[in-house]
Amino acid sequence: MTASAVLSSRVRSAAWLLLPAIFLAGCSPKPAAEDPVRAVKFVTVGASDFDAQPEFSAEVRARVESRLGFRVAGKITKRQAELGQHVQAGQVLAQLDPQDYRLAAEAARAQQAAALTNRDLAAADLKRYTELRAQNFISGAELERRETTWKAAQAQLEQAQAQLASQGNQANYTTLVANVASIITAIEAEPGQVVQAGTPVVRIAQDGARDVVFAVPEDRATLIKAGSSVAVRGWSGGNELQGQVREVAASADAVTRTYSVKVAIDAATSPPLGATVYARPQALAHGTATVMKLPTSALRQEGKSSAVWVLDKSTMTVRSQPVQVATADGIAPGMMVVAAGVHVLSPGQKVTIYQSKEAAAAAANAGAKESAQPVAAVAATNKEIAVGAGK
Repeated sequence: MTASAVLSSRVRSAAWLLLPAIFLAGCSPKPAAEDPVRAVKFVTVGASDFDAQPEFSAEVRARVESRLGFRVAGKITKRQAELGQHVQAGQVLAQLDPQDYRLAAEAARAQQAAALTNRDLAAADLKRYTELRAQNFISGAELERRETTWKAAQAQLEQAQAQLASQGNQANYTTLVANVASIITAIEAEPGQVVQAGTPVVRIAQDGARDVVFAVPEDRATLIKAGSSVAVRGWSGGNELQGQVREVAASADAVTRTYSVKVAIDAATSPPLGATVYARPQALAHGTATVMKLPTSALRQEGKSSAVWVLDKSTMTVRSQPVQVATADGIAPGMMVVAAGVHVLSPGQKVTIYQSKEAAAAAANAGAKESAQPVAAVAATNKEIAVGAGK
C-alpha cells in the first residue's frame, strides 16, 4: 500500500469518529438566557404625619333660596332680570301680557256701577214707601218687600266691589317683582313663553347668611351633631374659615342615599355663591398617624393585595413587599422602593439605579461613582398615597 493510500484511509477513519460528536453537539440544549439587568427608579421611604380627618367637597349656598313665579297665567312679554344680577325689594323682574286682565277689570268696574245704580234706586223706593207706610197708605207687607229689594241690591253692590278688587289684583299680578334684596341665581323662563300660575320664572338667593352644603354617608351622618365645628377651605386657596353645623338632614337622599349637612359661615368672609369649597368636620377627626408615602406608580397588584418592589442594596436585587393602603403600620423608613416600571420585574431580579442623561454626564465629568440615591423627581409627577407594610 502506498503512502498516499495510507493517509487517505486515516483521514476517512477520523471523519467517521467525528460524526457522533457533531450529532451530539447539535442535540445538546442551549444555555438559558440570563434575565436582563434593568435600570429602575427608586424612592427612599420615610415616615411622615398623615391627617386622618376626612374632607368633603361642598358648595356655598344662600341660607334662603326662592323660586319666583307669576300668580296668574299668561304670556311673558318682558324679562328684566339677568343671571347674577343684584336686585332690590320691589324691583321688576318680568312682565306678562296684561290685556286680558285689564279688560276683565273694566268689566268688573262696569258691573259695580250697575250694582250701585240698582242699590240707589232700591234705597229711594224704600224711603218713599217708608213715608207712605207712616201715613197708612200702604200695608206693612209692601214695605217689607221694598226693604228686601234694597238689601238684595246692597248685596249685589258688595259682590261687584269684591269682583272689581279681585280683577284689579289679577292685573297687578302680571308684573313680577322681587320681594327682598337678593341675587338672581337662575333663569327658568324666557320672553314669549306661556306659563301657568306658579311656574318658576327666576330663582333668587336672598342677601344675608350663607351655608356650606355637603353630603356624608350614612355611617358618618350620625357622628355629626348640630353646633359642631367644621373647617372650610376654598378650592382655589385662601384663608381657612370656621363654621358650625346648622342642620343635618333627617332622611337620606332618594338617589345618592347620603345625608345633607348645612354649615353656617360668616357672610362677610364667605366665598361667592356657588363656589366649590372643602369641608372638614371636627366630629370626624381621628388625629394624625405616622405613615409612609409613596407615588401611586410604585403600587402593583399581587393577588388580592397591593405590593411594592423593595431594593436589596447588598445584592442589587428586588423583592416583593405586600402593603396595605392608608394604614399606619409602616414599611421601615430608609427602604428603597421601585417607583416606576414595577410590572416588568420579578423577585430576585438584578437591577441598577436609573440616572438621567444629564445626571450621568455630570457624574462622569466629575469622576464620581454612580450614586445610589433615589431620583428626586420620581414622585413629583405622581399622586402620593399613604401605605403600610402588609402583615
